[in-house]
Amino acid sequence: MNNIDFYKQVMSLRRRGERGAVATIIRTKGSTPRGTGAKMIIYANGDIFGTIGGGCGEAEVIEKSFSVIRSGIAVQHQVDLTEGLFYEDGGICGGIMDVFIEPIHEVETVNLVH
Repeated sequence: MNNIDFYKQVMSLRRRGERGAVATIIRTKGSTPRGTGAKMIIYANGDIFGTIGGGCGEAEVIEKSFSVIRSGIAVQHQVDLTEGLFYEDGGICGGIMDVFIEPIHEVETVNLVH
């Protein structure tokens, strides 16, 4: 996925008047599945476009995104991948990601009077 395709998806969602959220990794510590700047769109129906790494951490961000979509208020959420079900087996990365989740709203039109 390239940035142009990503932002085309965001603008398409806005033009259709549908709600969603954008999740962006803003900071990492230790080993994480994706780096700073990775983004994904979360649609109100639970579909996604892009990824911030998959697995339980991404699922946690998707779940948090639903409250952002409902409230329209951005949040910062920390995903801790240092412990968990698969830690002993090497099934998780072992780092921490800070994710900024922001709502997508429809485009507001402005009428200019000359």
